[in-house]
Amino acid sequence: MIMSTSKTRPQLQRGLYLVMTKPHIGYERLCAYAVEAGIAAVQLRTKGHDDHDYLALARRLRSLTKGSSTLFIVNDSPDIAIESDADGLHIGQEDISAIEARKMIGHHKLLGLSTHNLEQVKTANDAPVDYIGFGPLYLTNSKVRPDPVVGPELLEAAYRSSLHPIVAIGGLDLERIQQLGPYAHSVAVIRAVSEAADPLAAMREIQAAFLKKQGSHCEGSCN
Repeated sequence: MIMSTSKTRPQLQRGLYLVMTKPHIGYERLCAYAVEAGIAAVQLRTKGHDDHDYLALARRLRSLTKGSSTLFIVNDSPDIAIESDADGLHIGQEDISAIEARKMIGHHKLLGLSTHNLEQVKTANDAPVDYIGFGPLYLTNSKVRPDPVVGPELLEAAYRSSLHPIVAIGGLDLERIQQLGPYAHSVAVIRAVSEAADPLAAMREIQAAFLKKQGSHCEGSCN
């Protein structure tokens, strides 16, 4: 796996992309488990923190991921991503533009963009991003005002329209992930891990199942 360095932009590997938002066991413990499981990335997505607390938390999580194969991504805030030395930044459709975000974070950090329909997927082809999130594939209650469900059937069309790797997101669990076709580069979950009785075991199981499924589809030809 490719590690983050100060001179080379990291690459998002295939596998589990864990979004952390108020996990029951705490951010640091869950992040440590993610590193132990060797998943592709963890994203810090939290609301209600002031900037000082948010930065302090981001720096603690960064220290846990530094030197590992698990990337650390900050949601929404370019300043926090820069000051915490995160591997990357993830923005939504209502945040600053991808062009502005890239100017702020430079060329050595990963940049992800959420998309919720095929028009946004196609528009993202011209944006300076490294990957896109696509969804929600299923109904989710992780947001106060969730975006309309696109359904798993639209993932193939997004894959064929996108020039960027796709992180599938929205209501995913182990069973639903195993039913996805070969169209997602990675899969993002929240509750399937954070609400699991054993989050570490859940991460390992989801990561292994996804990679096995993708391997059977790819047969060595996937990017």
